[in-house]
Amino acid sequence: MLHVLDTRRSVPAKQLDAPGPDHDTLLRMLQSACRVPDHGKRVPFRFLRIAGPDRLALGEKLVARTRERDPGAGEAAIEKDRGRFAHAPVIVAVIAKLGPDDKIPEQERLLSAGCVCFALLQAAQAMGYGAQWLTGWPAYDPAILRTLGLDADENIAGFIHIGTPKLEAPERERPDPRDLLTDWHPQ
Repeated sequence: MLHVLDTRRSVPAKQLDAPGPDHDTLLRMLQSACRVPDHGKRVPFRFLRIAGPDRLALGEKLVARTRERDPGAGEAAIEKDRGRFAHAPVIVAVIAKLGPDDKIPEQERLLSAGCVCFALLQAAQAMGYGAQWLTGWPAYDPAILRTLGLDADENIAGFIHIGTPKLEAPERERPDPRDLLTDWHPQ
């Protein structure tokens, strides 16, 4: 029953290739990803698909912004930014909507958006795709957020890169929950 959770792995974005999910398959993944805790039913998230040639156009926007932020940036940094969105055929930006709310703290709404990121990773793997949750400087740069059309009260919770793995993702060492669990007792 817990096999899907126990075998979840991120596939590095550079190891993702076409085909990616088509429109209907992506919508099905997003349907599952929306089933997250959401105190107050605020739906404090939305999705932005970056696919096809738009991925490369975004890479060029990153290059321009890198040169603006750091005129002395080396060619390696420029090429890294140019290719940041060039590998996976579909990238979904999970956008956290964090505007004013008198009842639900911003932290809870941000956590809901983070849960969406994780659920989307799970959904992609369940549908036979590989995926990786990334952020990096573009997720926090005000100029890039404006380029992506985010409102002032929105943030990127994650860029979820989705595609067909070129190779099987390696397993990595995971923490032992026995080392992480403590019990509280009243004093």
